[in-house]
Amino acid sequence: MDAWVRFSAQSQARERLCRAAQYACSLLGHALQRHGASPELQKQIRQLESHLSIGRKLLRLGNSADALESAKRAVHLSDVVLRFCITVSHLNRALYFACDNVLWAGKSGLAPGVDQEKWAQRSFRYYLFSLIMNLSRDAYEIRLLMEQESSVYSRRLKGSGGGVPGGIESGGPGGPGTSGGGLPQLALKLRLRVLLLARVLQGHPPLLLDVVRNTCDLFIPLDKLGLWRCGPGVVGLCGLISSILSLLTLVCPWLRLKP
Repeated sequence: MDAWVRFSAQSQARERLCRAAQYACSLLGHALQRHGASPELQKQIRQLESHLSIGRKLLRLGNSADALESAKRAVHLSDVVLRFCITVSHLNRALYFACDNVLWAGKSGLAPGVDQEKWAQRSFRYYLFSLIMNLSRDAYEIRLLMEQESSVYSRRLKGSGGGVPGGIESGGPGGPGTSGGGLPQLALKLRLRVLLLARVLQGHPPLLLDVVRNTCDLFIPLDKLGLWRCGPGVVGLCGLISSILSLLTLVCPWLRLKP
């Protein structure tokens, strides 16, 4: 198990480079098709994308063990919500990588009888569940940070003797006592929440990168499972962006969201 985990860690950067190149080929192929490039050139790009996909699957042979080890570590987290989201996410990733290994065996000719369509659908379902858990974890952490930031701001206002801006809690302009002031008050509250969200994300770059990366990745299984058809152009662009962000977390480890 430990040997597989070490192998997976060493091949992680190469796999993500291959992933970025694969989705770049997908985006390029879509652009060439739209601009009427020659069929031969389009075929070469598709073949290159297919080769990169098979190469990525080879580099991910040890990732199921890595995901299981990560799930075992997440079980000991003190926060119940984080423990649930992270553990379930890693377990789904392990199943996703296991299905991916079966697909690699089929595409490489080691197991020619594999139903690739069925296993591909299974792998994308596990991938989708993992991303949903990741985004749920992101939303939970954002909520905690917003509550913390709001509490700090409230204490500062009380310490300085100030009030809440815009008369939200008072009977001032736009307050509850003003006739027809409900909509402006709601708009002001929404604006304050958006500003608070922007401040939280600006102050926590790892969380911001994780949200953007998981959101971009979400379009891939949604398209492959037929739940929301985005097209190869959108899938290629989202995959390329998320791959670049993943590489960025490897180059700058402090940008990786923990735990």
